[in-house]
Amino acid sequence: YTVIKKLCDKGIFRNENSVVTSVISRDQYLARQSRQFVADTFAGSLPGFLAAFAKEEALSEEEIAQIQKLIDGMAIP
Repeated sequence: YTVIKKLCDKGIFRNENSVVTSVISRDQYLARQSRQFVADTFAGSLPGFLAAFAKEEALSEEEIAQIQKLIDGMAIP
């Protein structure tokens, strides 16, 4: 019960009349977890996270192209 209550307090689940339902999708949950990890571990710096990741794991040309496509799609016009 305590875990469910905490998740309800965080806005992840809703408990109405003892019926617990998810408020957010799996993708939204994973996005929240990812942002929290970057915030906690890299002081909120996404470039810092990517630099640390790339130092340990070489990125393929395809991965680089996918990341560039994501960045281009998010750029402010």
